[in-house]
Amino acid sequence: MHKGVLLSITASVLFSVLYFYTTLLFPLNGEEVFGWRVLLTFPFVTVLMRYFGDWSLARQIGSQLLRKPALLATLSSTSALLGVQIWLFMWAPLHGRALQVSLGYFLLPLTMVLAGWLFYRERLAGLQKAAVGCAIAGVANELYNVGGLSWETMLVAIGYPAYFILRRRHSISHFTGLWFEMGLMLPAAAWFAMAGPHALDIFPAHPRLYLLIPVLGLLSATALACYILASRYLTLAVFGLLGYVEPVLLVCVGLAIGETIHSAQWLTYIPIWAALSLLLLHGAGPFLSGKPARLE
Repeated sequence: MHKGVLLSITASVLFSVLYFYTTLLFPLNGEEVFGWRVLLTFPFVTVLMRYFGDWSLARQIGSQLLRKPALLATLSSTSALLGVQIWLFMWAPLHGRALQVSLGYFLLPLTMVLAGWLFYRERLAGLQKAAVGCAIAGVANELYNVGGLSWETMLVAIGYPAYFILRRRHSISHFTGLWFEMGLMLPAAAWFAMAGPHALDIFPAHPRLYLLIPVLGLLSATALACYILASRYLTLAVFGLLGYVEPVLLVCVGLAIGETIHSAQWLTYIPIWAALSLLLLHGAGPFLSGKPARLE
């Protein structure tokens, strides 16, 4: 459990860094950033595959793909679901839709908890239930402020639970599954990266991109690896609730680049931060009671 919590928090920190990092990649647009992110993430994921010693599993899955077309259909579906989320994360801040996507991330932990209850009959402890209650209050205030749910919000809130449920149901909730998913994205990523009439001319005109783009791939691969591995160690409900760390960090990034929290939004963020505090108390319970913590 504690290993999963650490991995989840690390992933959230790296994703928030990645969110800020996108602003350094001008003049690339959202689609081009998506394309280069996937193209440069895949080699780093491949290196991590070797580090984790997962090549034997990759060969096993590769042979299964030849015998079981349904597995290819599943991997194609999860690859598409993940690819859309990666694209949306890069596209929204550059097209004035960051608020809608952020609301989706606020809703995501609640939809993950609901998915855990519906599909896996997961139950929550007392402090976790209180955390859900605080989170619902914060999200309800945000819904009231925004006035409705956009397609961007629903895509995040529903797309990620569908992605993780498919991975668990078909036993591909491991790093090797991510490697195949990223590989299936490569044709679309190459098209996005090279679609512009002057796609490669941007680099000589802005030489800093020669360094920034590979670092983008490294950050992305490490964040995705931590996120996927965390999903293996945690229940869907706890994994979903820890998802509130990321939007809170994204708020910090927003403040760092000059954005402000309006007075009406404090009723969103205070309950969310209270929910995070309750989760931390729940996780610290074994240490506070003197009981040894069990690592998975």
